[in-house]
Amino acid sequence: MTARITHYIQGAATAGSSTRTQPVYNPATGAVTGQVSLANVADANAAVAAAEKAFPAWADTPPLRRARVMFKFLELLNQHRDTLAHMIT
Repeated sequence: MTARITHYIQGAATAGSSTRTQPVYNPATGAVTGQVSLANVADANAAVAAAEKAFPAWADTPPLRRARVMFKFLELLNQHRDTLAHMIT
């Protein structure tokens, strides 16, 4: 069984409206490890609309708060780097 990788739009995982997928390969073994959903125009438009909707609030967020959010993201990346490396390879 392989994992299904979906889109992440407006804070939620979504399969999108396209039925097209593409295999994801483990670069170390060549084995198929998942199927990624390929977006169509409607899916891309939904992602862009969600980003446009979120942008004003992010732009109004003080720079110090935005920096804290980005540093928290960096902290989470570092905290989970082994898991992420395993997922990538």
